Amino acid sequence: MEEILDKLVMYFQFSFVQYAFAAGVLIALCSSLLGVTLVLKRFSFIGSGLSNVAFGAVAVSAAMNLTSNMFFVLPVTIITAVLLLCAGQNAKIKGDAAVAMLSVSALAIGYLIMNLFAKSSNLSGDVCTTLFGSTSILTLSLTDVILCVAMSALVTAVFLLFYHKIFAITFDEEFAAATGIKAKTYNLILAIIIAVVIALAMNLVGSLLISALIIFPALSAMRVFKSFKAVTICSAVVSVLCAAFGILISILAGTPVGSTIVAVNIVVFLVFCTAGFIAKGVKV
Repeated sequence: MEEILDKLVMYFQFSFVQYAFAAGVLIALCSSLLGVTLVLKRFSFIGSGLSNVAFGAVAVSAAMNLTSNMFFVLPVTIITAVLLLCAGQNAKIKGDAAVAMLSVSALAIGYLIMNLFAKSSNLSGDVCTTLFGSTSILTLSLTDVILCVAMSALVTAVFLLFYHKIFAITFDEEFAAATGIKAKTYNLILAIIIAVVIALAMNLVGSLLISALIIFPALSAMRVFKSFKAVTICSAVVSVLCAAFGILISILAGTPVGSTIVAVNIVVFLVFCTAGFIAKGVKV
C-alpha cells in the first residue's frame, strides 16, 4: 500500500497528471448532472449520436489545420444538439431514427476525411485515440484545462439555476408549458449544455464512450434512490468517484483512461443493482 501511495505521489508531481485528474473529475460531474434528465426523457442515445458528430467535426478541423479543434467542434455539436432536441420534434424524421442517421453519417464522413487528409502514417492510432480517448487526456494543455474549468462551472451554474424548470420539463413537458414554463427555451438550454459536455468529454473518454459516462451513474443511482433530487446527487457523487478511481487505476496499471473509467462505472452499476435488489427484498 505504501508503495502504491509513493507511486501516486510521484506521478502527481507531473503537471499533465494533475491536468488529467482535474479535467476528468469536472467532466464527470457535468455529465452526471445531465444523465438523469436524458434517461428520464428517453434520450439516452443522444450522447452517442452527438459524440459521433463531434468525431466528424474533429476530422474536419484536423483537415483545416486548426490549432485548437474545440473552437470548431463546440459550435458544430451545439447546433446539432439544438436541431435534434428542439427542431427535431416537428421534423419528419425524428427521435431515435434522426439520431441514428446523423450518428452513422458523421462517423463515416469523419473517417473518410481522416483518410483523405491523413496527417501521420499512424492513421489507425489517431482514429483509435479519437474514438476511445486512449491518450488524449494525458496530453491536455493548461489552456484546455482552463477552458474545461470555465465550461464546467458554466454548465453546473446553469443546471442549479434552472433546476426546477429542468425538473418540470423532464417529467411532463406539456404540463410544464401549460403552467407557464417556457418549455422550448429550457429544451434549448438543455441541448446547449449537453453539447458542451459532449465536446469536453471527447478528450477524456473518446467519442464512443461518452454515453457510458453520461448514462451509467444515473442508472446506478436509480437502482437505489427514487426521488429526482436524491438520484441527481447520488449520480454526481458516483460519477466523480468513478472518474477519480478510473484515472488512478489507469495511471498505476497503464490501462486506457476512458475504458478504465467505464469499467469502474460498470462495476459500481452491478453493486447498486445488488443493493437495490436487497433493499427491495427487505421491504417485501
